[in-house]
Amino acid sequence: MHLKTFGLIILLLAGFGLSVRADERPNILFAFADDWGRHASVYAKTDGPGTENDAIQTPNFDSLARSGVLFTHAFVNAPSCTPCRSSLLSGQYFWRTKTASILQGARWDDSIPAWPLLLKESGYHIGFTWKVWSPGSPQDAPYGRKANAYTSAGRSFNGFSQSVTKMHAMGKSIDAAKQVLLDQVRGNFRAMLADKKGDQPFAYWFGPTNVHRKWIRGSGKRLWDIDPDQLKGKLPPFLPDVPTIREDFADYLGEVMGFDMALGVLIDELKKAGEFENTLIVVSGDHGPAGFPHGKCNLYDFGTRVSLSVSGPGVKGDRIVNDFVSLPDLAATFLEAGKVQVPVVMTSKSLWKTLSSEKVGFVDPNRTHVFVGRERHVAKAREGNLPYPQRAIRTKDFLFVINFKPDRFPLGDHYKLDTGKEPTIDQLQNNTFCTLPDEDAGPTKAWLVLNRKAPNVKRYFEHAYGKRPREELFDLRKDPHQMENVASDPAYRDVATELRNKLMMELRTTGDPRLIDDGAFYETAPMAGPLR
Repeated sequence: MHLKTFGLIILLLAGFGLSVRADERPNILFAFADDWGRHASVYAKTDGPGTENDAIQTPNFDSLARSGVLFTHAFVNAPSCTPCRSSLLSGQYFWRTKTASILQGARWDDSIPAWPLLLKESGYHIGFTWKVWSPGSPQDAPYGRKANAYTSAGRSFNGFSQSVTKMHAMGKSIDAAKQVLLDQVRGNFRAMLADKKGDQPFAYWFGPTNVHRKWIRGSGKRLWDIDPDQLKGKLPPFLPDVPTIREDFADYLGEVMGFDMALGVLIDELKKAGEFENTLIVVSGDHGPAGFPHGKCNLYDFGTRVSLSVSGPGVKGDRIVNDFVSLPDLAATFLEAGKVQVPVVMTSKSLWKTLSSEKVGFVDPNRTHVFVGRERHVAKAREGNLPYPQRAIRTKDFLFVINFKPDRFPLGDHYKLDTGKEPTIDQLQNNTFCTLPDEDAGPTKAWLVLNRKAPNVKRYFEHAYGKRPREELFDLRKDPHQMENVASDPAYRDVATELRNKLMMELRTTGDPRLIDDGAFYETAPMAGPLR
């Protein structure tokens, strides 16, 4: 084509109000809520009535899920914030991220590729608001160190119920107080959009921590009109169905609803900026809820199974998909969307085969299971700062867990219990480290500890905090909440053997340090100290 002719076409396009994007790659909005498990109103529809999801309303997450793909079997690789995020950033199993695979004492090794930085190198504008990688301040994070932090509009959203309650006590209506916090979300996101250059694509990580404890007790009812009695008869069987725990869970659901309101603000701003149609939107959380048995720091579904929706350009929407997804798979997915080669070191697998399909249910025949695990959560949870090493494989019908050190307590030592110097209710509700330190403090933990000797409570306490056998196997067809261990049942011998072999093969193939010298790396890993 002659140069003058080409120039004339461009001028004509401009005259008709059309534009040619310099970079056709999609934007990426990743909304990742701290301690948010698989709790959203859309899951009440997929799973049927009678669960705790009956009590929550998440219209913005639900809308995104309907316009894209809602995953029913999404799992974190580790139910602890730092190793989960390390696996997600690196696109690898957490046990391949060196000291970044533990919480306290973690250090990021710059030799490990991180998908946000690879996108930045390819021309993306990258930014984040609030939490990305948990240890230290944002400048210490593998993402934050080389990305723009957008927090100038405020940080009070992270203490949502605390902030709204305080403003309400000072005379603001609840709705007006909520709006103050949503304006922070809007202002921070607008600042990020203003910083990108022209048609430059962006990758933005929205990382609120409001769903993480602590919350104002009773805020679920006062701020969100969630009646705790709505949960009566609907809590999972590992949670005693009593008023204190129903209220505590309602407060948790209220914080999830706050996160959902923030999603609505981000969607609105994308539309106002003309960026919504060209933005890949991924929404999830880093593990199950804190301060509840089976949740955070446990390999049961309540701790590892999370909400996940993916929508935007290239995604065939209005589908519910049952494929098994491990959150590190998002790293390869983001890189493929940004037309960046996935490093061979990444163990994650892109989701685009599933996202671009038109099928529902089980789509990719290779996505039949996930692997999960944990090591150390908080320091000093056990004498000698020892971890609680676990690995597991989750399939459609079974969960198989290996507890490598069954002589240890899974949620930490029982400090002060049965010593004649009991922790107070205030300590149990507010000081995570007073006993069982791998479970966050809160009303549920306090109720279980204080009532542990009652005949009708003892079994709940022992199930949550007692020592566990080396192997656990759960038949999810009969026992979806993983309450009855059938590992020693002869009828399941072949299943246990098959899953054990598959799990151990994956750990060996991917170089899990837990299998080397009896896990010496994790038994002696550095404790909390300055990040470098």
